[in-house]
Amino acid sequence: MKKNSWFGPPLSRREALALMGAAGVGWLVGGWPKKARAVPSTLRSPCIVRPEQTEGPYFVDERLHRSDIRTDPANGQVTPGALLALTFQVMRVHAGECRPIPDAQVDVWHCDAMGVYSDVRDPGFKTLGQKFLRGYQITDAEGSARFLTIYPGWYPIRTVHIHFKIRTAPVAGRDFEFTSQLYFPDELTDHIHGSLPYSSKGRRRVRNQHDFIFRNGGEQLLLNPSAINSSYAATFPIGLELP
Repeated sequence: MKKNSWFGPPLSRREALALMGAAGVGWLVGGWPKKARAVPSTLRSPCIVRPEQTEGPYFVDERLHRSDIRTDPANGQVTPGALLALTFQVMRVHAGECRPIPDAQVDVWHCDAMGVYSDVRDPGFKTLGQKFLRGYQITDAEGSARFLTIYPGWYPIRTVHIHFKIRTAPVAGRDFEFTSQLYFPDELTDHIHGSLPYSSKGRRRVRNQHDFIFRNGGEQLLLNPSAINSSYAATFPIGLELP
């Protein structure tokens, strides 16, 4: 296989920080056990309201505190795929203003280039004990949480997506979470999936508009990744209101 920087060895700390630093920011926050209330779209604010979507069957609360989620911590093996730097900035909308929320836990999980999730039992695969492409970060004083991962692959009945979950520290004695999914432009997915390792799986079966979950607000959950030295970085802004 022709070597490509997307599929090479782990990045050095300096390289990873450089890529994640170019990723931009996304704004998220949420609620648990009650749903966080979305901010009215008429509110003048830099925050953008996004819809909540299903958690899906593959969430595992691994408690893996790390920014580079490509590796399996059991053996250090790096999951191959196009590098993707993804940054979240958790914000709270209050009185017409967006303010960062520090110390929120941001979980990310998704499938690999072959459509396989780690640490689950599925009719198509069994990966119990493996923990690739899973992890969480705690937001800093600016509400930011950064991840280094890969562009996801596909599996039957779903378009390409990433799952995320935000859990905040207690607010007025209650904890909150917000769970949803991120999507990609079909044209970009076609381009990336035309190369190894993705192309070995064949052409995907479901595009965004044919995905039964995407049709429920997916247009508002689209990432717009930028190319950075044969890798990608994405921003995802969202604003939610906490009680």
